[in-house]
Amino acid sequence: MLMEVHPVVPQTRLIQRVVEILNRDGVIVYPTDTCYAIGCSIFSKKAIERIYRMKQYPKNKALSIVCHSITDISRWAMISDTAYRNMKRLMPGPYTFVLPATRELPKTVSDKRKEVGIRIPDNAICQAIVEELGHPLLSAGAGWEDILDSATIPYLIEDEVGKQVELVIDGGVLANEHSTVVRMVDDDIEILREGKGQVDFA
Repeated sequence: MLMEVHPVVPQTRLIQRVVEILNRDGVIVYPTDTCYAIGCSIFSKKAIERIYRMKQYPKNKALSIVCHSITDISRWAMISDTAYRNMKRLMPGPYTFVLPATRELPKTVSDKRKEVGIRIPDNAICQAIVEELGHPLLSAGAGWEDILDSATIPYLIEDEVGKQVELVIDGGVLANEHSTVVRMVDDDIEILREGKGQVDFA
């Protein structure tokens, strides 16, 4: 199902419908500040397993989570002074920060190093969903390399994966970009991938 949501002022009733789907182990496609992503509740083991099958990911591949605020992040990851300083300056924005995971993060989300990728996209729809849900979304890119613009145009996403997910949210056409991925552990800064976000860390 394709649902159009206002990209600047998301309709509350529509966001509530999205959250109802997520709370029933649903999988959705939603917009971020880079491209569209496939997501589910971090507490839904069934939905997480579906996403891994859809994307044909190995079981040991770690996926990122989308949080609502830096305060929210502190429940799921340990934030060093360096990480906090950079995150406060750059988020919301097109960055994924890889941080040490706390014990509250479900094991189905963290990798073997007990780390987790954290995002706070600068996208009103995405932020409204996470705020209403009350906990993070699991996030995997919605694109397939052999399909042109498959992670940027909602109706193409619906054509490709509509039968495999409960909902595709239409938040407009997006650019085909990736977030900049930065690992920040013990105050060390390591750029894992350069993307839309400028590499400007203190």
